Amino acid sequence: MGESRSDQERGAGAVSVDAGVTTGALARRLGVSPTTLRSWDRRYGVGPAVRSDGRHRRWTPQDVAMLEEMCRLTSAGVPPTEAARAAMEGSDAAPAEAKPSADAYRPRSKAAGPLPLGDARQECKGLARAAVRLDAPSVDDRLTSLVERHGVVVGWEEVMVPTLHAVGRKWESAGDRYVEVEHLLSWHISRALHRASGPSDPSGPDTPAAGPVVLACVPGEQHCLPLEALHAGLVEQGLPTRMFGPAVPPEALTAAVKRLGPLAVVLWSQTRSTADRPLARHIAATGWGVKGARRNPVVLLGGPGWAGRPEQGMLRPPGLRDALTTLASLAAG
Repeated sequence: MGESRSDQERGAGAVSVDAGVTTGALARRLGVSPTTLRSWDRRYGVGPAVRSDGRHRRWTPQDVAMLEEMCRLTSAGVPPTEAARAAMEGSDAAPAEAKPSADAYRPRSKAAGPLPLGDARQECKGLARAAVRLDAPSVDDRLTSLVERHGVVVGWEEVMVPTLHAVGRKWESAGDRYVEVEHLLSWHISRALHRASGPSDPSGPDTPAAGPVVLACVPGEQHCLPLEALHAGLVEQGLPTRMFGPAVPPEALTAAVKRLGPLAVVLWSQTRSTADRPLARHIAATGWGVKGARRNPVVLLGGPGWAGRPEQGMLRPPGLRDALTTLASLAAG
C-alpha cells in the first residue's frame, strides 16, 4: 500500500523498456501533441513509469490507461490539476466503479462533453478533441499535417468545416459555452490556411494574362475564413490572386478592379443582410483597357448570403472545390 506506482512496477520486474510506447506514438493515439504530454508530466506528474537511459519516455499499458483517463476528464471540462489527480488515483488499482466521474469535477461554467461530429473522418475527431481541450499546439500540428498530407480542398471540406459546424451546434445548445473553442479553432485554421498560401503569387510565363482573381467580402461582412480557404486553394493550383479580406468598401473594391484588370472577382456574403446585389452588378459592369478593347471581370458570388434568385451573367459555385474548378477553367480559356 505504501509503495508508489513506479516502485511497484520496478520491483515486480514486469515492465521492460521495449514493452512501452514512445511519446510520439502515444500522442497520436490520444489525439494530443507530444508537447502536451511532456507538459502534463512536468506540471502534474502524469508521467511514464519507465524512462530508458533516464531520459527517453516509454509509456506502459498502465501509463496509457492513466493518460486516457486524463484526456477523458479534461475533454469533459475538468481542470487539468484535478483531472491529473483523479487519473493517477484511478491508475493505482482503484476499481472502475470507484473512480471519480467527470461530473464530480466539472465546473458548471465550463464547456463539457464531446462535439457532435457523427460519422466524421478520424482527423476531424482528433482535431475536435484537441480544440475542446484548448490544446493549441495539437490543433496547430494537426492542421499543418492535414494540409500537407491531403491539400487545402480535402482539409477544408472534410475536416475543418465539419469541425467548425460541430462547434457551432454545440455553442447553440450550450448557451455561451464553447465560444472559446470556436475562437481558438478559427484562429488556428486561418493560420494554417495562411501558411498554405505561401509568401507570394507565382510569376512567369504560366501566369494568366487576364490578371489575378480578386477575393473580397462585401461591405459589412466580417466572416472571411471561407475566402481564406479559396485563396489558399488558388495558390496551391498556381493561380495568381489578390486577397482583400473582410468588409471592403465599394469605392476601394471598384478602384482595385480598375487597377488590376482581374480575371474574376469573388464576392463573399455570409448572410442575406450583407448580400449587396447592386454592388455585384456594379463590379460586373466595371471595365478596364483602351476604348474598343475594354474587358469586364467574371463575378462569382460566394456564400449563403446570395441564396435566392440568381444574378444574370454571374456564377454561384456551391463550394470550394467547384469555385476552384470554375476559376481554373476561366484561366485556361
